[in-house]
Amino acid sequence: MAEKQKTVAILTGGGDVPGLNPALKTLVGRAAENGYRIIGIRRGWGGLLECNPADPQSILRNTVLLDRQAVRTVDRTGGTFLHTSRTNPAKVGVKEIPEFLRAQGHDPSSKDTFDFTPHILSVLSHLEIDALIPIGGDDTLSYAERLHREGFPIVAIPKTMDNDVFGTDYCIGFSTAVTRSVNFIHNLRTSAGSHERIAIIELFGRNSGETSLISAYLSGVDRAIIS
Repeated sequence: MAEKQKTVAILTGGGDVPGLNPALKTLVGRAAENGYRIIGIRRGWGGLLECNPADPQSILRNTVLLDRQAVRTVDRTGGTFLHTSRTNPAKVGVKEIPEFLRAQGHDPSSKDTFDFTPHILSVLSHLEIDALIPIGGDDTLSYAERLHREGFPIVAIPKTMDNDVFGTDYCIGFSTAVTRSVNFIHNLRTSAGSHERIAIIELFGRNSGETSLISAYLSGVDRAIIS
């Protein structure tokens, strides 16, 4: 009896960065090489949340079968062709709850956020997904870690301009963030010098100062203040 074909799913969450589509193309190519069936989840964790096993149309709206042909040209543009969201199924706000889940007795007046992990696991089982590959930053991957603790196989790929995912040296998006920051700082030198002013540039980074530190070093600024 032939062994059942294994299925992997891929999703992207959080902000968009130029390296996402090339990463997706590479993942699909490698998975196809190894004989996997590949499902793309649209709009990150939000797509899984809106999948209703009792409604085939909701599955069609939020998933797409992927193969080499489907991703052949996606690396010609940045961002993610699967689209993205900032939904965290363990912290779903009242306004984010899909109607079919409201109908199952989740009372919006009882609390501010809801944990729909049992529903996500049910959807993954319904789609016969054997392993999940989420690409994202802290919030996206924190929920991936939650599924890992529930016993679901996860391969996480760090993607954040802040470069602050614990356990990795280099995240997709960090290089672009630094490059563009350095370009902006260099462009500001002309105006700052012409008007005899001091330019103060604030960069993002949440609780990590690496983007600011590396950009400051490469652009040769006079002072760098790291929170």
